[in-house]
Amino acid sequence: MSKVLIIGAGGVGNVVAHKCAQVPEIFSDIMLASRNENKCKAIAADVKAATGREIKTASVDADNVEATVAIIKKFQPNLLINVALPYQDLPLMDACLHAGIHYVDTANYEPPNHAKFEYSWQWAYRERYEKAGLMALLGSGFDPGVTNVFCAYAQKHLFDEIETIDIMDANAGDHGYHFATNFNPEINIREITQRGRYWEKGEWKETDPLSVRQDYDYPVIGSKPSYLLYHEELESLCQNIKGLKRIRFFMTFSDNYLNHLRVLQNVGMTRIDPIEFQGQQIVPIQFLKAILPDPASLGPRTKGKTCIGCDITGTKDGKKKRVFIYNICDHQECYREVKSQAISYTTGVPAMIGGAMLATGKWLKPGVWNMEQCDPDPFMEMLNKYGLPWQVKELPVHG
Repeated sequence: MSKVLIIGAGGVGNVVAHKCAQVPEIFSDIMLASRNENKCKAIAADVKAATGREIKTASVDADNVEATVAIIKKFQPNLLINVALPYQDLPLMDACLHAGIHYVDTANYEPPNHAKFEYSWQWAYRERYEKAGLMALLGSGFDPGVTNVFCAYAQKHLFDEIETIDIMDANAGDHGYHFATNFNPEINIREITQRGRYWEKGEWKETDPLSVRQDYDYPVIGSKPSYLLYHEELESLCQNIKGLKRIRFFMTFSDNYLNHLRVLQNVGMTRIDPIEFQGQQIVPIQFLKAILPDPASLGPRTKGKTCIGCDITGTKDGKKKRVFIYNICDHQECYREVKSQAISYTTGVPAMIGGAMLATGKWLKPGVWNMEQCDPDPFMEMLNKYGLPWQVKELPVHG
C-alpha cells in the first residue's frame, strides 16, 4: 500500500488520478496537485463519481523546489508521479531527493528556452539517487515508456538478437477542428519542428524536419503516411538493446495538419524566443497555445483509434524474424471510462503502472533508470489488465 502524489492536472493527470483510484490495493491514498487547484478539484469530483474514492488536492508551483518539498512533507507520499511539463522534471527530481521519496515521469527534461530534449540532465542524478536509496523511473508514458517495455519484452522472449527497431505511432482520431494538437501544443510543436534524428551503426544521423516519410500499414487502422522524428526513447534504447544496428521513430500526420503547421512556421508563430508586442514580451508559441483548443477538451469530440507499436527485426534460433508489438486504443472508449481522449489515456495508464511497479517493489532499485532496464513481464501483465492490451503480429521479413 502506497501514498502517491500526482503533479499535473492536464489531460494526462486526469487519467493518472482515475487509474490510481482504480487500484486501492496499491495506492491507498492519492493527492493531485497543480498550479491551478480548481482543475484538481474538478478531476477529484469526477474520480469520486467514477470510483467512490476521495482524492486530496493542493496548489503547487512545480518549478519551486521548496514548495513541492513542503507539500511532500505534509502529505508524506511514498512516490511522486510527474505529469506536469517537461521543463519541471529537474525541480521535481530535486524535491524528491530533498524529501526522500521515489520519482516517476513520462517525458524527459527540456529547457524552456531551447528546443532540445535529451536524458543527460536527468541521468546526471544517478549517483545522488543511488546514495539516497531512491529510484527515479524515467519516461513511463507510452512513447517513451510502453515502447521501451515492448523492446525489452522482445529482447527477453522473442529474439536471440535484435537488429532493427522502428517505433511507429499512429493517431487515426478525428476531433473535427481545422487544427489542434492532441497534447500540450507547445511541447507538441517544438517536438515535430526539430530536425529528425535516428541511430544507425553506432552513430546519430540527422534529417531535415519531416523530410523522411513512409506509408506504413498499421493493424486495424490501415496504411498511414508516417514521418521520421527524433524521440527520446531512441537515446536509451540504443544503449540498452544488445546487438542493435538501427533504431528510428515515426509518427503519422495528415496533410491538413502539416499544411497548417507550415503556415504557422512561415509566419513565425512557432518561435520560442520572446518578441515585443504592445510594450510586452510574449513568446509566439505560448500565444499560439493560448488560442488553440485545450487538448483536455478534445475528449468528447474525438473519434477513431490510435495504434502505437514497435516493428522489430532480428534473429531467433538462427532464423531471421520480424514482429510488430502494438496496442490499439479507441478514443471514445477512453472518454467513456475516464473523460479523456486516447492520447492522454495511453500516457496516463503507463504512468500509473510505472508507479505501481515501484509501489509494489517489483522494479524498486536505487538510481535513475529507463523503462527497458527493468523486467518487462509485470508491466506487460498490468497493461492487459488496466486498459492497454497488447498484441504481437508476425510480419514478413524484408528482403
